[in-house]
Amino acid sequence: MLQDVLLAMWFLLPAALANAIPVVVAKMPILDRWDAPIDNGIVWRGHRLLGDHKTWRGIVAGIIIATLALWLQQSLFISYDWAMWMSGPIDYTVLPIFILGPLFALGALGGDAVESFFKRARGVQSGRSWFPFDQLDYVVGAIIVTLPFVILQPMMYLWMLAVWFIVHIVVSYIGFLIGLKKAPI
Repeated sequence: MLQDVLLAMWFLLPAALANAIPVVVAKMPILDRWDAPIDNGIVWRGHRLLGDHKTWRGIVAGIIIATLALWLQQSLFISYDWAMWMSGPIDYTVLPIFILGPLFALGALGGDAVESFFKRARGVQSGRSWFPFDQLDYVVGAIIVTLPFVILQPMMYLWMLAVWFIVHIVVSYIGFLIGLKKAPI
C-alpha cells in the first residue's frame, strides 16, 4: 500500500507541479504582466469560454516545470535505489522527457481548462471552487495524455485520484494561508 501511495504521488508529480505553477508565476514581478488569456476573451452562450485565469504564461510555465520535474525524476531513478523503488513498474530511463514532460503539463492544464469551460457554462463564478471537479481535473487530464506512454493497473489510477485529491486540498489550504489563493479550497 505504501508503495502504491508513493507511486501515485511520484508519477503525477510533474502534472501537479504544472497545475500549481501558474498561481506562483502570476505573482512574480515581470511575469505578472504576461497574462494573455488563452480564450482571448471569447464569450460563448453569455459566458467567457475559460476566463482570465487560464493564460499562456501559465501554459508555458507549466510545460517548463513539468519537463524539469520529469528530467529530475529520471535522473533520480538512474542514480538512487529509493527512486527506482518508488517508480514501481515504470522504467523512467525509457520515458521521452521532452514529449512526456510537456504532455503532463498540457494534460493537467488542459483538464483544468475543460473543467473551467464547464464551470462557466454552469454559471459558477470565476475563482470560486467547484468541488470536487477542481480537485480532480488536472489528475484526469494528466492520466489521459500519458496513457500512450505508461499504462498501469486500474487500481493504481484509483490511488492517483484519491492521493492527489487529498494532496490538492491540503496544498490549496496552505496556498490560502500564505496568500496565494483567495479561498481555502
